[in-house]
Parts: sequence; structure tokens; C-alpha cells
Amino acid sequence: MTPDSHKFLKPEVLADITRLELRARYIVEGFISGTHRSPFHGQSVEFAQHREYAPGDDLRHLDWKVWAKADRFYIKEYEEETNLRAQILLDVSESMHYGNGPLNKYEYACAIAASLAYMLVRQQDSVGLMTFDQEILEHLPPRSHPEHLRAIYNIMDVGKPKKKTDLESIIDHFSEAYHRREMLIIVSDLLADRGGLFKALERARFGKHDVLLFHVMDDDELEFPFAGTTRFEGLEEMGELTCDPRALRDDYLDALGRFLNQIRRQCVKTGVDYQLIRTSDNLDAALTAYISRRMAMMRRR
Repeated sequence: MTPDSHKFLKPEVLADITRLELRARYIVEGFISGTHRSPFHGQSVEFAQHREYAPGDDLRHLDWKVWAKADRFYIKEYEEETNLRAQILLDVSESMHYGNGPLNKYEYACAIAASLAYMLVRQQDSVGLMTFDQEILEHLPPRSHPEHLRAIYNIMDVGKPKKKTDLESIIDHFSEAYHRREMLIIVSDLLADRGGLFKALERARFGKHDVLLFHVMDDDELEFPFAGTTRFEGLEEMGELTCDPRALRDDYLDALGRFLNQIRRQCVKTGVDYQLIRTSDNLDAALTAYISRRMAMMRRR
């Protein structure tokens, strides 16, 4: 790929690439693999045993709890698993099909999910996919074979569901189905019950899963640019409302700010890797922001 390949990462150009496998290949090979090491590699590790500290050992691996009890220094040793296993949870509910740009939220979310799946399989890790609204619609268990990507792309091609989002039950289903440490990648607009979502994220993290949360939103949702009498058609059984949006804008933006702050705070509290992404963002810019944060987090571990 040449530097000109970056043009393929703009939403208006991605919209012209109808096949998800081509979008994923351009995004990953044209940007990430050429300029960064993977933000996922080496994250699947399990505690193995303690051994006594020896001069020269990395002090970051000292077990201070053991020192407090035994008054002796011990190092925690880990076994790195050769293959990371990841499961992508992709929201296909009705609200995800809103959009006022070249790609709606669902199409943009599919580009993210397809790119991450392509990257993981490319480095010989295993990746699966669950599509969901109120329930799991399709489920592909993690596989590492390149042919598995075609199956992943195929089940992303859904109609337009008329159901709400139930993230709590979907995340809990994952936690119950996968007991060993896995990477859980959630791609959603998070228009769901927040209390249930936060509880489910806590339970997933308690199960030692590495949780990545990609929050996809449209510019209209983030900026509320409407003017003049407008009829709003509610998604996910919310009905309709005709009003002057200028009278609502300040309250709407204030509520949105509280919503986003609450999600960010909860993700920091539970150790979830959160990234807000706008559908108007060039995908290279969005992934740059994500990878920078992810790599910084990996260095601190």
C-alpha cells in the first residue's frame, strides 16, 4: 500500500466500497499494519506461579501482598498464551441504522468490526462474532483460519431490525459462555439501560476478560444541529415528536454530556478500554486515537 491508500479510509470513499472484506483490507493493510505494531498482541496472559525475587528482576512484577504477609519478596510469573481469543459483539438494533452521512452508524460499526477481525486473524489469533439487538441473532465462535473472515462478513449483512438493545443480557451471555480469559470487543451506540450495561461490564471484568468498548455516534446525535419545526421519528418503539428543536437543544446537549461522562467514568472505574467514535471521522484518525490510547495502556501493564 502507498501513502495514497489513506484516501480509502474516508467515510465517503468507504461508502463506495460495498464489500466488507475490501473495506477491512484497505483499512488494516493501508494504515495499521504499515505503521504500528498490533494493539492486541501479548494481552492474553495467565498467572502461573510465584518465585523468589533475584537481583535484576523487573520490580513491576513484585507481589506486594505476599511481601506484606511473609516479609519476603516474590515475583509473579505469567504464561503468555500463544493465541489470543477475541469475541466481537456487534449491535444491529434499529437505532444503529440512523445516519445522516455517507455511512450510518451500523455501516461504520461494521467497518470497525471487520477491520478488527481482519487484524486479529492476520496475526493468527482467533476471533468470533455475535450480532445482537434484544437477543443474539447470529453467533460465530472464535476461529483463526482466514476463511472464517468470510463467514464473519456475511452475518454482518442484516436487514433493519425493529428491536431495542439489551446489552446486559448479551454481555452476560458471553461471560457465561466463555470462562477462560478472552478479549471482548463491543461495537454499539450504547442506547440501552445504563445500569444494566455497567453491571454487565463489571461482571465481565471480574471474569478477567479484556473489554474494549467502541461507542459509535452520528454527528446529529452529538451536535443536535436541527432548526425550525421538526418531526422526530423515534427509533426502537419511541414514537414521534414534532417540536422546535432550538427549545430543546441546550437541555439535550446537557443530558448528552452527562450520559457520556457517566460512561467514561464507569469504564475507567472498571478497567474497560472506551473509545467514542463519530461516523464523520476518517477511520484512520479514529483508529489512530484508539491505538495511541491502547498502546499507552499496554505500556503501563
